[in-house]
Amino acid sequence: MVMASSSSRTCVEVEAMERSVRQRVPPLLTDLYQFTMAYAYWRTGRHREPAVFELFFRNSPFDGGFALFVGLHDCQLFLRSFRFSLQDVDFLRTILPPSTDPGFFEYLRDLDCSGVTVRSVPEGSVVFGRVPLMEVAGPLAVVQLLETSLLCLVNYASLVCTNAARFRLAAGPRMKLLEMGLRRAQGPDGGLTASRYSYIGGFDLSSNVQAGLLYGVPVAGTIAHSYVTSFTSLEEVHPQTLVPAGGDPDPVDIISLAKGWLGRVCELLGAAPGKIREGELAAFLSYAIAYPHNFLAVIDSYSVVSGLLNFCAVALTLCDLGYKPLGVRLDSGDLCKQSSEIRRVFRRCSEHFSVPDFDSLTIVGSNSISEDNMLEFNQESEINTVGIGTHLVTCTKQPTLGCVYKLVEVQGKPRMKISEDPDKSTLPGKKAVYRLVDSDGHPFLDLLCLSVESPPEAGASLTCYPLGPNTSSVSVTPAQVACLRQEVFSNGQVTEPVCSAAETRTKVQVVLQTLHPRHKRLKEPDTYTVALSEKLHDLVTEGKNGSCCESNFVQDN
Repeated sequence: MVMASSSSRTCVEVEAMERSVRQRVPPLLTDLYQFTMAYAYWRTGRHREPAVFELFFRNSPFDGGFALFVGLHDCQLFLRSFRFSLQDVDFLRTILPPSTDPGFFEYLRDLDCSGVTVRSVPEGSVVFGRVPLMEVAGPLAVVQLLETSLLCLVNYASLVCTNAARFRLAAGPRMKLLEMGLRRAQGPDGGLTASRYSYIGGFDLSSNVQAGLLYGVPVAGTIAHSYVTSFTSLEEVHPQTLVPAGGDPDPVDIISLAKGWLGRVCELLGAAPGKIREGELAAFLSYAIAYPHNFLAVIDSYSVVSGLLNFCAVALTLCDLGYKPLGVRLDSGDLCKQSSEIRRVFRRCSEHFSVPDFDSLTIVGSNSISEDNMLEFNQESEINTVGIGTHLVTCTKQPTLGCVYKLVEVQGKPRMKISEDPDKSTLPGKKAVYRLVDSDGHPFLDLLCLSVESPPEAGASLTCYPLGPNTSSVSVTPAQVACLRQEVFSNGQVTEPVCSAAETRTKVQVVLQTLHPRHKRLKEPDTYTVALSEKLHDLVTEGKNGSCCESNFVQDN
């Protein structure tokens, strides 16, 4: 497996990220109704009114107990570069109704995010349904225009990162995970996003070279079946010699050496030479000559029997010349059973031929691997590395996270959407969010309060109202209290540093360790508690009962 080197290059990566954001997410990457609403606000003189929106999702994805919040760094960079070009404004003139006042286009031409403030949960945090992840405050028309772009940057990124984390939990800590879903992804941007956030979610490697360039993701790859089937005979191997690794300058006839080893392997395993595909042997030899230090072959182009025999012959040849082969890849059939049989052959060769390197050869499994497959591999297989594409990048168990962006305050007055579907009702008012931690260091409750309330204190009992069908209050006493959100953007500037993918990945693995096992079970996890403070609960009750009109509370139906 050829692996690119990785290094700490945060500044270079952030510059690449900002260029990428400008190219992928220009201000016109939004829904038309954002502009029609902005115009209506402008037309009535309300466009500068201070407003607050919240971004959140309603339920944890994949029937799981948690999600990972990512995409914030792209949001920060998007806000910093948010400007309408002359070309943008000219195009808007052609699609908005002819009656649109020309002054509105002049207003858009001067628009930026200098008046926007964002408070957010940090990038890479473990999060739960109904918790406001981002609070976006600023002039009403501006923060309305930001809605679609911010949702676009957070929704899929957080979903695929969470999916990757679940694959990592299913695999356990020892197995290496290779993301290889670029060809299955929903377009180039989907492929890049999947590679970047799968790595952050816990994958070790990606096949995506561009993700390595832009985000510092370690990249790896081997050979495809097409390479193997392109060869038909040993006559196609050029050159046919290889210089030993030990310093001997004289090249060795690698074909003759491999033939000798092939005969010995067939004799050891009782295999008939007639099962050998000469073209496959030629392909393996050609690749081994090209990359003697990185020889990892796909062995099921014709049959696993032929592929395994040919691999062993070439790998033993490399060992004979002082090189260390890497292993094999399986891409079809019963991967668990085949990996066990292959490992048995490797051990027999290691013992019989006194080649210790055969004990540590890697077995890579691929072929539409799902989360359930991963659980099986972790328990019953000899697979060391798994390549995962379709089920990871397309998130087949759940296609969207369902993040929404809802108005909660205008001119200091709370706003609430009241729906016939209780799950779609919103929580009014500008808020603070706290995470309560038990004496073992596990988070057990996220508390939503009005921003004017005093924060909860460690060791002090408090009464709150868990969200859900049961509306009764509970009393809890946290051992620790953490304020979840921090200011990340203000006055047109990023106020919280943008981290590299590697730094965020490390953070994700740490925070997942703090989550209680019952909340990160892949099957039927316990529901994490999200609760309202007494004052916020009272405000919500007022809104639902319609008594809010007497208390400066406004419903937004």
